[in-house]
Amino acid sequence: MPKEPAGKDEERKDRPDEEEETGRGGGRGAVVGMNTPSPRRGNTPQASPPRFVSVEELMETAKGVSNMALAHEMMVNQEFQMKPLELPEGSFEQRVKEIMHKAFWDYLETQLNADPPTYSNAITMLSEIKESLLSFLMPGHDRLRSRIEGVLDLPLIQQEAENKALDMGRLAQFIVETMGSLCAPCRDGDIGKLRETTELVPLLKAIVSTLDLMKMDMVNFALTTIKPHLMQQSAEYERHKFQEFLEKQPNALDYAEKWLRDSAEALQDSSTPSLPPPPHSVHNHAYLRLLKWDHVSETFPE
Repeated sequence: MPKEPAGKDEERKDRPDEEEETGRGGGRGAVVGMNTPSPRRGNTPQASPPRFVSVEELMETAKGVSNMALAHEMMVNQEFQMKPLELPEGSFEQRVKEIMHKAFWDYLETQLNADPPTYSNAITMLSEIKESLLSFLMPGHDRLRSRIEGVLDLPLIQQEAENKALDMGRLAQFIVETMGSLCAPCRDGDIGKLRETTELVPLLKAIVSTLDLMKMDMVNFALTTIKPHLMQQSAEYERHKFQEFLEKQPNALDYAEKWLRDSAEALQDSSTPSLPPPPHSVHNHAYLRLLKWDHVSETFPE
């Protein structure tokens, strides 16, 4: 076999690294040094090494952010109130909810109209209604608490159902009258409609719906009561929650930091580079930059 000239072997030994990089890139023009900067490196903040987080940590972080946003909204909105969740009209969630509720109430009506009636689901509902009524009581409502415990005595109701002596209509009327004594004045109209309802299943359905509204009224009343205290603690609370968020997600504000740093550098006076621009000037200039933000070439700050 023909031998290669000795000069080529020596030349190859003198340039082993270059030949390795050439073969890896597919040609001599593909030789790239390890320290060659990436063309996009200047637009991307240098993040910390990625850290794997569990689903529980993500859920806890999301809950903390939601609580922080809720506390902020309560402080800045003088008319803030909690409202029942309203699903979008015609949405899949709304259809599923309507189907499940209709199936439950139809099944309950079938049980109560049977001969003999079946009270298992009705008694379970009475237990939940009893808990709701007791949750509305203040510490001084001892007499009303004793009356609710006596009339809605679940073991006694179970015995009456087994002996075919249970009067659901009487219990429903007691619940309506008790609700009337505990509800806010804005619910008097709803209580009046309950008193006019004679059919048992529609009455129970309206009772459950009105109790949900009363619970929301109680929540809004509690928020109004503690709002002065919350206003005193709101700044410290939001600062604490924000610090918790940063500890769990240290890379969450990389682009926001770059946005503020670039704004400060844009305002830096070349004649006095040692003096940083005032914070309020950096703040104002940063927000002005958002009005002309190039979403194609730059990532929007968090």
